[in-house]
Amino acid sequence: MSSIFDQLTEKYPFISLLTYGENEYIGIIQNRDALVTSFYDFSVIKEDEYKKLFLELGESWWWESNRAIPINIFLKQEWAIFRPCLRSFNSKDVTLVHGPAVNLAEFSNKKTKRRSITLVRKVN
Repeated sequence: MSSIFDQLTEKYPFISLLTYGENEYIGIIQNRDALVTSFYDFSVIKEDEYKKLFLELGESWWWESNRAIPINIFLKQEWAIFRPCLRSFNSKDVTLVHGPAVNLAEFSNKKTKRRSITLVRKVN
């Protein structure tokens, strides 16, 4: 693993490391399903203030959401400035080396338990 990744994951557990072809990518996964892996590439950000904001907003998403909702949906307008950092790859060619991955399809497929209550009237 790269040293940048080791430093980031100590403090920021939401950062993921993926490989695609011969390249390694560090960032936050927006959504990963059977066909496409979309993530926000941290290395594309050049200005330090935007890197800091990226990590602060990522931390907010990680600790304040249920982690099943993609970061761009949870933060909406605040996250819109990172749209140019979004990359999408064919999932079968992507290897998730370390870190969390959000799958929106799993979120919609989770079933909730439903309880039924039967009211019985007592007749005298």
